Amino acid sequence: MRAVVFDRFGESATVQDIATPTPTPHGVVVRVEATGLCRSDWHGWQGHDPDITLPHVPGHELAGVVEATGGAVTAWRPGDRVTVPFVCACGTCPACASGDQQVCERQTQPGFTHWGSFAQYVALDHADVNLVALPDELSYGTAAALGCRFATAFRAVVVQGRVAPGEWVAVHGCGGVGLSAVMIAAASGARVIAVDVSLRALDLAREFGAVECVDASAGPDTAAAIRDLTGGGAHLSLDALGSPATCAASVNSLRRRGRHIQVGLLPSPEGTTPVPMARAIALELELLGSHGMAAHAYPGMLELVRAGVLRPDLLVTSTISLDAAPAALAAMGTAPGGGVTVIEPWS
Repeated sequence: MRAVVFDRFGESATVQDIATPTPTPHGVVVRVEATGLCRSDWHGWQGHDPDITLPHVPGHELAGVVEATGGAVTAWRPGDRVTVPFVCACGTCPACASGDQQVCERQTQPGFTHWGSFAQYVALDHADVNLVALPDELSYGTAAALGCRFATAFRAVVVQGRVAPGEWVAVHGCGGVGLSAVMIAAASGARVIAVDVSLRALDLAREFGAVECVDASAGPDTAAAIRDLTGGGAHLSLDALGSPATCAASVNSLRRRGRHIQVGLLPSPEGTTPVPMARAIALELELLGSHGMAAHAYPGMLELVRAGVLRPDLLVTSTISLDAAPAALAAMGTAPGGGVTVIEPWS
């Protein structure tokens, strides 16, 4: 099969012919019809993820068709249209037993713990626990945006963030996950403020329901701007980018007893990120992480998609071939762009 491969962190990836994977007893091989290009893939390519060994095939947001199944798989057969969370759970650890597969103790992640979906085929573990059936009317390109960014944003806003109608919600960083959060919060009846340095991203945020936008390139104190716009601060704020600056701005933009959700990854050479904890103590803020969404939680989200309440299809702003993927991956560090880019490995 053809796949995007990199042999050294931070150096150019190439499209190569490599062996097609085979399923494990509890796993499947999926023919990849579409796979999203995510900033997490860029972090992996940069060497920010300790699970990656070289050479490596990135890619963790995918949709496609089951090609082959292992002998222990009971719920799936070749030809089934599927997607999968980026966290593939084991199904048997204490976290999984409590329903928290998104923080499985023995999780695997395509594109990180093993070769991923920037390829024509990808192997996935524990298929009966992790695969999600796709409605016939949902395109592969739209479904590819669900497994990481949209599902992550859905759980971050609705479950971890406990968004309520009428609340002010600030979203710092309007890439794929941030725009998803804007759309989901607005559909939940919240008043959304979008923050980004890209005017194109802010225009998309307005289209998806943001009532206010803050251009972070125009000044350093975005938190003060949000506190002014909301008359005291946001009830809920999300760092959807992942940087010390956006994390601090999110916490500082909250009103008393507000809720900060960290969604974007925070790689740091020191291994830690400074957080304004004095404000968290004085205002009794909640600081929470959000890490994907378990497969069993997808039906509620998919029903909102089917009903047209949520429109992840509108987030897909670019579709590229596998040959264009290496350059697009490298560009994520300096020009991530607005919306979601989808790779079609067979085009």
